[in-house]
This record gives sequence, structure tokens and C-alpha cells, in this order.
Amino acid sequence: MLNYLWAGMILIGIIFAAFTGRMPDITNAALDSSKEAITLCITMMGVMSFWVGLMEIAGKAGIIRAASRRIRPLVRFLFPNLPAGHPAEEHITTNIIANVLGLGWAATPAGLKAMEELSKLEEDRRRGRLPGPVRKPGIASNEMCTFLIINISSLQLIPVNVIAYRSQYGSVNPAGIVGAGIAATAVSTIVAVVYCKMMDGKRRI
Repeated sequence: MLNYLWAGMILIGIIFAAFTGRMPDITNAALDSSKEAITLCITMMGVMSFWVGLMEIAGKAGIIRAASRRIRPLVRFLFPNLPAGHPAEEHITTNIIANVLGLGWAATPAGLKAMEELSKLEEDRRRGRLPGPVRKPGIASNEMCTFLIINISSLQLIPVNVIAYRSQYGSVNPAGIVGAGIAATAVSTIVAVVYCKMMDGKRRI
């Protein structure tokens, strides 16, 4: 759907430029945008490599594992039906830590692995291997829904993406967004947790 939307907008712009005699402006804009896109990609690649590298070092040094143990009570609160020691738990905690640090790139692989393990958990419940509420095939479990909502609304202490964008476009103080980012994501996370708990309570009734 988005492909059709963007294609339609581009086509309308070209047609409008053709009828108003602004085709040179379209050509210049396309060339300038291409150059800017490449420059931005190089900037973001450097930032991504730096922070993902730090996450890898933290993982090798055991920092991620130690942090995971500390936030395990939070995971137990958010996912009360998740069996203790389940493989999904480690991936969920890694995803939360990466999101809090603003490392969406590093959070994505852990998030995919967490969803994969949660899918296996649901399959085990359907086959009677593990206790817990069972959903029909093709319907996301409570844990999947909660994880997705928390992942989207995640608290960020360091919005690396926004800082990199602001730096690329010449901001005087790229990190000036940190305070507003923390406030906004804190509110979104609180609302997400309250919503998940309310919906989980309704499912239990």
C-alpha cells in the first residue's frame, strides 16, 4: 500500500511540474536528494557501527547478562505467563536494554529472536507441553502482543537516531533532544504498560 502511495505522490509531482514548467526543479531536487541520502546513510552507518560494536563488547564482557538479571523482575511483571528461564526471556531483556539505549539496530535482531521463541512457546502450549492460555493458530499470544507494544513504545535514554540526524543537518546542539526524548518515551512506556495490563486482565475474565 505504501509503495502505491509513494509512487502516486511522485507521479503527481512530476505531472504538476510538467504543467507548470518546473521540470528543471524536479531534476535538481532528485539529484540533491540522492546526494543527501548517500551522505546521511554514511553518517548513520558510522553511528550504527559504533553503538552496535559497543553492544557486542558489552555482551562479550557479560555486562548485558548482568543487566538482564537486574531487569528480570520487570520482565516477570510484564510477562507473568512466561516460564522462568525460557529462552525468550534473554532475547526480551536484550531488546529492552538496546531500546533504552536508543539502539534500534541492535534491538531488532533480539526482537526477532524473542518473537521466534514466543511462537515456539505458543506451539508448545497448543501441544500440551507447557501450561498457560492457548490461542488459535494465527492469533498472537498475550506475550507477543505485550512485547510488540513495549518494543514500540520503549523508553529511550539516548535517542541515537535523532541525535545523528540533528548532527547531520547542522544542529548547534544535537544532544539537546535528550530531555524531551526521555520525557516523551517515558510517558509512552507508562501508557503501554498500563494498557497491556488492562487488556491482560480483560482476557483473564
